[in-house]
Amino acid sequence: MQRLSASCGRDALTYPTDIREGRPVARKHLLRGVAIAGSLALTAVVVPSSVAAASGVPAPAPARGHAADPQDSALAFDSAAYTTITVTVDGRPMNVRWYKEICYVANPVAAAAQQPGGPGGGSTTIPDTACGYQSMNVFVPESAFGDQRAPVYFAVNNSGWMASHLRAGVRDGAAYNSSTSNVGAALKAGYVFTDIANRSRGLIGADGSYPGKAPAAVVDAKAAVRYLRLNDAAMPGSAERIVINGTSGGGALVSILGAAGNSREYDPYLAAIGAAGVDGKGRSTLRDDVFAVNAYCPITDLGNADAAYEWLYHVLATRDTTGANPSPEDAAAIAARFPAYEKSLGLRNPDGSRLTAANLLDTIKKEVVRSAETYLKAAADHAIPPLGGTFEFTSGGTTKSYVNDWIDVDNATDTVLSVDLAKYLAFVATQATLKTTPAFDAVGVNGNTTSGTETNLFGPPTQKYLNYTEYGWNRNDVAGDGSGLDDTGLTWDRYTAERSTTVDDQVHLINPMDFIGTGADTAPNWYVRNGTRDRDTAFTVSLNLDRALAADKQVKNVDYRLAWNQPHAGNYDVPEAMAWIAAVVDAAG
Repeated sequence: MQRLSASCGRDALTYPTDIREGRPVARKHLLRGVAIAGSLALTAVVVPSSVAAASGVPAPAPARGHAADPQDSALAFDSAAYTTITVTVDGRPMNVRWYKEICYVANPVAAAAQQPGGPGGGSTTIPDTACGYQSMNVFVPESAFGDQRAPVYFAVNNSGWMASHLRAGVRDGAAYNSSTSNVGAALKAGYVFTDIANRSRGLIGADGSYPGKAPAAVVDAKAAVRYLRLNDAAMPGSAERIVINGTSGGGALVSILGAAGNSREYDPYLAAIGAAGVDGKGRSTLRDDVFAVNAYCPITDLGNADAAYEWLYHVLATRDTTGANPSPEDAAAIAARFPAYEKSLGLRNPDGSRLTAANLLDTIKKEVVRSAETYLKAAADHAIPPLGGTFEFTSGGTTKSYVNDWIDVDNATDTVLSVDLAKYLAFVATQATLKTTPAFDAVGVNGNTTSGTETNLFGPPTQKYLNYTEYGWNRNDVAGDGSGLDDTGLTWDRYTAERSTTVDDQVHLINPMDFIGTGADTAPNWYVRNGTRDRDTAFTVSLNLDRALAADKQVKNVDYRLAWNQPHAGNYDVPEAMAWIAAVVDAAG
């Protein structure tokens, strides 16, 4: 699916307005400083040049020729500081310049040497404690050595919103197939490839704190974009053609990065870490919007993800059918919250009808049908097993078979005849057991003290986790964890009404749904995929993202689809995704 709409500029000085209903977006903390180091005032403003001309407000300097502040001078790119490596792409050797371990902030947050996530659930030792979580590796293929118009392929490597230490996605002597490797395809296309590290949940600071709490991952990604803009004239590639790529938590990260371009709400956080383009008075002098978003299975809209998940797998009794309903009362209560939330979004389907819980199941069914028929028509040998036949999926060297009892197709005409949605959802939930209840904010609830869900993405850096949804907060029963009604004596409504409360800011600042259609400069081009076998988040999450983007007049191109028979994964459609990137780059001139 591709939808086109006219592009329009945004006045960053106006109060954000939700274009879906034409109403102001109320934000308790929109214009106040948040609790960060130094108690920085929220004063920075990013003003498009067209608005500046009309208002008399000075516009920020353009990326090329940017006059560096004293702090920015410490972030100057050294064009001679590279190592040449050789790789093979599709059997052909290619020289690549590797600019190693560039720290993209002036005041990086030091990390502990031992980080969680080692073999067998132990720890792992990181080599760079000073800036290993706020650095990037830049790889320039020989065709782009002198090309300052080449797109920059900006890859984040988070999964589950976990912190991502610096990695080198291009290795000396490696061989790549451009039809299966997005790295190889990007290099072959002549794109500058960047691997971006960032703080996020699970990170342990050198002082024993947890400095990766939201919105740290977004702030770091914005800082990386700003570094590229600051050094645009000195670096190969164009910072005006940044294409951001991520999967799962990374898909969510690139979604909010793409949605919240130039939002001044992040400026205090950017100033605290010494991001490029924030002057001594906390004012922004650079942009951090991006050109295109390439997102796979985004784990996003976390404040409402539990309600979406329980509704989807409750409304047709999927949890009961698959024997995955250990907390039926909780599941039903959380699911009951979803219809009102969905209605509040004010979204519409392509035919103009309002998207509500009443027609959402039918909308999902139509997307599944579109996915299947797109797959059937893509190649002559593509076929779907008949009813009673079997699907076979191989993962990790193991092949498993599942009976097709839910989709009836005519392979001769590449047409779907019927879909039984109840059986389809059971098919999805049979391949991977459904998540806990709640699915995303489960720590502290019903005695759960593990950190297996996103709960530890929230709270102050001195606290391991904090419940970030009303349901999780009010039902926290782990004494002494500092979270919930039991420890604070405050209900969620009373707690979030306090001016000192920042968890609601944290939820807001990582949610693209809060920025699409507002005064933020949302990316004009979006390619979003969610597998039809993905049970890690509700299908409604990516579907809502698509519908919101389609309503945003800044967005020129939305290519959204449920990817046929794909699980929770990404970069499985490299030729298609790279062709889309090439097309939007060409269309931009």
